[in-house]
Amino acid sequence: MCGIIGYIGHREAAPVLLKGLQRLEYRGYDSAGVAIFANGGSRDGILVRRSVGKLTNLDRLLQDQPVHGSIGMGHTRWATHGRPSEENAHPHRAGKIVVIHNGIIENYLDLRHKLQAKGRTFNSETDTEVISHLIDDYIQQGLSFTLATRAALKQLEGAFSIVVLCEDEPGKILTAKNATPIVIGLGEHENFVASDVPALLEYTRKVTFLEDGEMAEVTREYVTLSDFQGQPIEREPRTIEWDTVTAQKSGYKHFLLKEIHEQPQAIIDTMRGRILPEESDVSLGEFDEHSELLNSIQRIALVACGTAWHACLAGKFYLEELARIPVEVDYGSEFRYRNSPLERHAAILAVSQSGETADTLAALEGGKSLGLPALAICNVVDASIPRRSDIVLYTHAGPEISVASTKAFTTQLTALYLLSVYLGRRRGVLDEGRGRQLIDDLINLPAQVQEILTKTKHIEKIAKKYGHAKDFLYLGRGVNYPIALEGALKLKEISYIHAEGYPAGEMKHGPIALIDEEMPVVVLLPKDPVYAKTLSNMKEVEARGGRIIAITDAPSPELEDIAWEVIQVPTTNHLLMPILLTIPLQLLAYYSAVYRDTDVDQPRNLAKSVTVE
Repeated sequence: MCGIIGYIGHREAAPVLLKGLQRLEYRGYDSAGVAIFANGGSRDGILVRRSVGKLTNLDRLLQDQPVHGSIGMGHTRWATHGRPSEENAHPHRAGKIVVIHNGIIENYLDLRHKLQAKGRTFNSETDTEVISHLIDDYIQQGLSFTLATRAALKQLEGAFSIVVLCEDEPGKILTAKNATPIVIGLGEHENFVASDVPALLEYTRKVTFLEDGEMAEVTREYVTLSDFQGQPIEREPRTIEWDTVTAQKSGYKHFLLKEIHEQPQAIIDTMRGRILPEESDVSLGEFDEHSELLNSIQRIALVACGTAWHACLAGKFYLEELARIPVEVDYGSEFRYRNSPLERHAAILAVSQSGETADTLAALEGGKSLGLPALAICNVVDASIPRRSDIVLYTHAGPEISVASTKAFTTQLTALYLLSVYLGRRRGVLDEGRGRQLIDDLINLPAQVQEILTKTKHIEKIAKKYGHAKDFLYLGRGVNYPIALEGALKLKEISYIHAEGYPAGEMKHGPIALIDEEMPVVVLLPKDPVYAKTLSNMKEVEARGGRIIAITDAPSPELEDIAWEVIQVPTTNHLLMPILLTIPLQLLAYYSAVYRDTDVDQPRNLAKSVTVE
């Protein structure tokens, strides 16, 4: 969730860049930097200033070491490849080229090795630096700035947006994108580039959005668009009518809806740099230094609260099936008060979005007091839980503003899946063929999530149809039972409708008494080994008049006859199916809350991070 801002015009660039980055602070970051064409007196032409931490540190640095000029770019970085540090902060320079970048370069290691073979030296751990070296290498071969950038873009694989400066052409900024956003702001004798609209609104409301596979040449007086092959593109600018708050939501009505739609990118950011498709393996640098400790673990206690606890319930299936490690799952608020007989070869793994959840932190401390190794999955760098842990696997969901968790949940599932494959491969219980398929399925997952997000109108209609109900029942089996719990929790949190999640096979042991003609029953029905049994459970609901809303990857005439509504999702392996099934449940809860006119982003009585017991 990095922030990008670029400026070329008649103003001093540094204040424009800093103010633009401040407008993007809600996206989260751990370091920041700017690159500015200096006005005279500089042998380098482009001067770079970078700092770790908040923008106040960068502001202080620019006061101590000012750079005067009217062309530049700025960046806030959320650490992925490489720890938060000045060396890993953007912008990155190679020769005459300076680059900032959002996204993932999936083939950066291959490109890096090829460039190193040519004698190029890298100064950071990032994938971004590869881009600057690649463009500079083409320039050294005699290509112009524009042609060199276009040639480099054709070499890049993955989702990315870039902004590039070249010392030989100080009157031009180049920008390009593939799957991560870039917006160009159009002014009078000045133009802007940004990753999101809020950075531009103080200066202009006339904008052009780049589409995937497009590049723009930006000068003070004009902007020209082309595709990566050089074919020109004509596009009429748009006028943005949003206020600043709406702009921070990227035009979405609520942060929750925005964060639901950010999940494809959040999943990409969580897995990027961590998958090795050619080796059918996962690379977790955070864990590689602790191989002896990991090899000694014979049992894992997963601890969490709320939505993260549901992620742990699914994680139990992942770890037990793929890594063959026995797992128990506890609420953080319960673990600390029971006398757990965990052996010395056990470990405790805390899962938390904020890293500050008081009960989860206390459970982690309780595990440490028993002499257990402390592991963590967290979204916030250097929060309390990561600081108290021996090993940390960070998700990269970016900041989650809405109280109800969405992208934090799906990235926690992604991280637990990665960890399970990683441990399974190292423990010798997951063969190369299965590992390859698991990784290929994960690579395809973000596009499948995006496909579901194109069906919001259908889900909105269903929410309006059933949003008046007083009670909902959610049913799932196996690894999808935790998703039934999560779907019910989301509905309760933001729409204030009472809802209950239950294992489908347990329905006849109590909940079936609640079913009547007024109750919507949401059934998770993937085509898995228990498909027929879950379908049988649905028929029991049908016989009692329940209004069935089926979410499935396998629609059929038989299902259409039973269900009142069917929501179709793509097909993937049974362990990733929970992520795909989660998306419609989030949307159903969201649109039900909108229909009932509740406070979607800040529901009553709830706090984003529960930092007291």
